[in-house]
Amino acid sequence: MVRTTGSERALGVFPPKPNAVEELFGTPKVVIGAVHLPPLPGSPHYEGVPLDEICAFAIEEARAYLDGGAHGVIVENHWDIPFLKPGEHGYETAAAMAVVTDRVRHATAGRVGVSVLSNAAECSIASAWSGGAGFVRVNQWANAYVANEGIIEGQAAHATRYRSRIGANPVKIFADVHVKHGAHAIVADRTLAEQTEDAEFFGADVLIATGSRTGDAAALDEVEGIAANTTLPVVIGSGISAGNVGELLPACDGVIVASSVKDNGRWWGRVDAAKVRELTAAAAKAGVVLP
Repeated sequence: MVRTTGSERALGVFPPKPNAVEELFGTPKVVIGAVHLPPLPGSPHYEGVPLDEICAFAIEEARAYLDGGAHGVIVENHWDIPFLKPGEHGYETAAAMAVVTDRVRHATAGRVGVSVLSNAAECSIASAWSGGAGFVRVNQWANAYVANEGIIEGQAAHATRYRSRIGANPVKIFADVHVKHGAHAIVADRTLAEQTEDAEFFGADVLIATGSRTGDAAALDEVEGIAANTTLPVVIGSGISAGNVGELLPACDGVIVASSVKDNGRWWGRVDAAKVRELTAAAAKAGVVLP
């Protein structure tokens, strides 16, 4: 399957909007690197590391992605495990994420997004708007699922009102359709097509397809199923490697990469710029225009 443009697809369930991927990155297909931050203040693994050191780490990781040919990065509090549910995050999380995001943006001049786990849409939007980021990732935008943290409900209604209230409407929403690390039995009677339409109907700007957990690749038929039922750009959010990016990119509008380009192949490793270059070279062969 070759991913079609919005004008070539049928009108979706939400009035047409500009292509958020092209607006943010200036190109229709992108590679985005995930910056997995060390433990932040307030989290169980935090041991008093000064925020300046956390910022320096994030900048190094971001530069490795961008120097390797990625179009942008997304800053994520992945070491704040176990994750809180939406609405439970302290002020310290939003503050730290905003500061780190701002430092990364200024140091790299790259396109930056924010993801506060788990599914903390309002905290992510606050951090993104304060830190100058252009987008956020929200794992459960519509409907609900059972996750490690318990029952997680869609955040669209509250998050869009909060975004409007603080004047942050320019911040785009990247929303997962079938979020990883979760069971979707709550909505098992709704098809992939219906859940895709739900996320678009509730105002998402970009949809994300993933595997079942961090580092697992999304199935091609799932990516194609999401893409066939939305007018929005579709990005793959897990399991991308130099070995599979050529197969998956034609079916979507971009990828978010992390584990496969770490020095140890795990999310907690350091980004290896040589591995990033290997992946972006494979992406270029699949039609991605590198920055």
